[in-house]
Amino acid sequence: MPVITVFGGSYCNEKQIVQEIGSRTGYRQLTDQDIIAEAGRLSSIPENKIERVFSDKVSVFNRLTRERERSLAYLKMALATCLADDALIICGFAGQLIPADISHVLRICLIADMTSRVATAEKELKVSSSEANRIVHRDDVKSAAWMHMLHGVFDPWSPSLYDICLPTDKTSLDDIAMTIEQTIANPVFKLAGPSRSAVDDFMIAANVELALVKKGHDVTVEVKDGLVTLTINKHVLRLNRLEEELKEIALKVEGVTAVETKVGPGYYQTDVYRRQDFDAPSKILLVDDEKKYVQTLSKRLMMRELDSAVVYDGESALNLVNQEDEPDVMILDLRMPGIDGIEVLRRVKETHPAIEVIVLTSQGSEADKKTCMELGAFAFLSKSVDIDELSKTIKAAKEKIQQKRAEQKSR
Repeated sequence: MPVITVFGGSYCNEKQIVQEIGSRTGYRQLTDQDIIAEAGRLSSIPENKIERVFSDKVSVFNRLTRERERSLAYLKMALATCLADDALIICGFAGQLIPADISHVLRICLIADMTSRVATAEKELKVSSSEANRIVHRDDVKSAAWMHMLHGVFDPWSPSLYDICLPTDKTSLDDIAMTIEQTIANPVFKLAGPSRSAVDDFMIAANVELALVKKGHDVTVEVKDGLVTLTINKHVLRLNRLEEELKEIALKVEGVTAVETKVGPGYYQTDVYRRQDFDAPSKILLVDDEKKYVQTLSKRLMMRELDSAVVYDGESALNLVNQEDEPDVMILDLRMPGIDGIEVLRRVKETHPAIEVIVLTSQGSEADKKTCMELGAFAFLSKSVDIDELSKTIKAAKEKIQQKRAEQKSR
């Protein structure tokens, strides 16, 4: 039996339509939350962080942690597990991860014109027309970012992405359900050998992606009948060595029969491929209003395998922390316009005491040092400190964090 995926614009009557389809077909419904829960079960990643994959905003630390890529791999594994069954209706963002060569999937788009959607949002949410318009637009931006990341298409409702696009403001609920019911009766959507093999390849690809990401690698993975193709999209100085390392990792994954590598168009751009070292402090945030200084510091730390994100004022640092994008280690300037370093330190330690804060200043007094250490700073250093000494301090802060986490797990 087929699998149905449903992706639609907000306020397009999706819930009622899916319920009607389920009632007529007896198919089991899976939502994004169901897929996220399964991905959470397979991984150690909290469900709220997996859900962030669907957001149009990417963590400033993702370049360092690869959390988004790991979450995507686990979502694909969860989907592949679910596709071991058929007779499913998969609703929402997650269903769009299913590859096109899994042919027993009927891909449906539900959409209405903007006037209709805004009116529905205005009525359901009891908000003004302008506010309803803002909400619908925000939802569309999120959908567009998701589909562009997956398919390179800016229009999330492009007919090229679906088998059927249904205008919910111009078609009755009964007619929509009848159209879908008739379509899934077409033999082309029956689960057959090639489609089942494609589901197996989908699972293998997810496991290969995860194995590579865990080792700090970022390449494109494709699988066909157990043959894995890895595409390198950033320039690397020792390509042969990287290819050997990638192949060694991928060949250990169950179901992989062979591995080949190739370079993609991005390989010839100026970016340099760099494997992420997950043993180093993974989330370092530099906070300093002296842009030239902090950018130079970030580059010098990178040369010592310590990657970092940068913000230029205390308010931005606090916003990151409060939006569940908190760093492991914060390198904090003391004197900044607006919210100064002492106040940032005070607030961070009140709300997120696990963050280790290293104060790095050119203007601090002994009284400042005493205040910062009493507030819970890990260290108080001068900006004239040797870069190797700063690196050692950062690593020591990370060791303290890891020790605390180990103690918590053992309780």
